[in-house]
Amino acid sequence: MLSKFIEEMDWSRFRTHSASKALNSREGEYVRLLGWVASKRIIGNILFCLMRDGSGFIQVAGKKGITDDNTLDIMRRVSLESAVMVGGVIRDDERAPGGKELSVKEFQIIALAEKWPITKSAIKSPSFLYDNRHLSIRGRKAISILKIRSELIYSSIEFFTKNGFFLINAPTLVQSACEGGATLFNLDYFGKIAFLTQSAQLYEEAAICSFEKVFVLQPAFRAEKSKTAKHLTEFWMLEAEQAFATHDDIMRLEEDLVFHITNSVVEKCSEELKIIGRKFSPPNPPFPKITYDEARDMAISKGIEFDWGDDIPTEAENILSKNFEKPFFITGYPLSARSFYHMADPKDERITLSSDLMAPEGYGEIATGGQRIHDYNALLDRVRRQDLPTESFSWYLDLRKYGLPPHSGFGIGIERLVRWICDLKHIRASTLFPRTITRINP
Repeated sequence: MLSKFIEEMDWSRFRTHSASKALNSREGEYVRLLGWVASKRIIGNILFCLMRDGSGFIQVAGKKGITDDNTLDIMRRVSLESAVMVGGVIRDDERAPGGKELSVKEFQIIALAEKWPITKSAIKSPSFLYDNRHLSIRGRKAISILKIRSELIYSSIEFFTKNGFFLINAPTLVQSACEGGATLFNLDYFGKIAFLTQSAQLYEEAAICSFEKVFVLQPAFRAEKSKTAKHLTEFWMLEAEQAFATHDDIMRLEEDLVFHITNSVVEKCSEELKIIGRKFSPPNPPFPKITYDEARDMAISKGIEFDWGDDIPTEAENILSKNFEKPFFITGYPLSARSFYHMADPKDERITLSSDLMAPEGYGEIATGGQRIHDYNALLDRVRRQDLPTESFSWYLDLRKYGLPPHSGFGIGIERLVRWICDLKHIRASTLFPRTITRINP
């Protein structure tokens, strides 16, 4: 009988509303929905189901005298997370989520689920939840976080498009290391050694001579053996590069981007932020700026020591960022703490025209940017000093021979941005199927 129902269903005709649209319908309107049973309970002679579709949740209620006995029987035996079709009349009810409920007239099981394994006791185990990530992403908080991530991506594309940037795609398989050989995933490429990309930046630098302003949104890979709450081995990078732009120009662009993204999230994902319990306000530019030396002094005063020239440790980043109420830049990183392509500051050759953008509240670095070396001889000298394979960067060096102007860019981690906006303890919650040094399944 079930298969006959499915075979005969005209899917394009059957759904008349989404859950969110139904919540905005007038009382007495008849609607049909397709979705999943998120929860189920019986109070007196009324059987309640909380139904979920891609747009949200709505309460549906079956009551003897309004809902026929056969339909009530189907509702009694439906299991959690079964896919169903529900039809009925919209009623105003202040007690119901969203202030409305659907009084059931029709209820059909489309795909019956087995006993749901994610119980109240199971959710106390993060390991269990991530072992069953293919199921746990159906949870209300997980859905809300991933919807916020979706809006974040939409708004970033909107921002760059409105500001005259062109979306490009860069290779995932590369021969040139962008951020350093120690964090590369290597593989055999028809007898040659190739790597999974760490960044699209080098290819963006080539593209600016065609488009002037470009951006990329694609996966990046870092083989960092780090178990911190801010590291993934596979993540999504939003990167931008602009010709005729200084380091100051690119910091202003980062500020405007972060404000645009956070403003869009607050405006369009207010319900999702409420569900995850996050009170968040978009940070207005300009953002504070401190130097590497100032950051180091602050870290040492808090008991975290590191040598001048070293990168700022994660622990120091977290402590520093607790002293700020909105994102802030750390500028003037030493040459030894930066990749080979960063331009030296003409006023002090020991440091670079680069910066890290830090999120407040202890979240630390979310973006890195700066001005690139555009002179051929200066870049060649830096490549040789860092003992990098000149042959692998021959095309990248070659750009400097053919009209490559001064230029700057940055990369911002999508997952780190989501983690900060959503106030997540661990970055793995910011993505659909996280990849860490201990997890590659599911």
